[in-house]
Amino acid sequence: DAAAEVYGLEILASNIEDDPSNTTRFLIIGDQPVGPTGRDKTSLMVAVHNKPGALYRLLEPMARHGVSMTRIESRPSRLNKWDYVFFVDIEGHVEDHNVAAALEELEAEASQLKVLGSYPRSEV
Repeated sequence: DAAAEVYGLEILASNIEDDPSNTTRFLIIGDQPVGPTGRDKTSLMVAVHNKPGALYRLLEPMARHGVSMTRIESRPSRLNKWDYVFFVDIEGHVEDHNVAAALEELEAEASQLKVLGSYPRSEV
């Protein structure tokens, strides 16, 4: 209800959650990059081949460059059987030196890397 009030939207149904502490993330998608704010997150899509140590090779550059992962979620690849795609959220902006360095190394290890975007972190 709070988002509807802030943005002047019509509420179609109230109190539909099954957990009273439930929260929902809303995204604004655009084609223009957002500059660093100092309190940013970056979302990535990373694909790896199914081989020993593949996930470790994704995580290791993040740890070495001090980039904190706040979410990692795996999905089967639609392109190759037994390959996986990971959706990852990290703290920091793609223009931050440590994030850029980690992503450069990650790109060398991944079969595919796509930066979905950097954006200011939520205040919630």
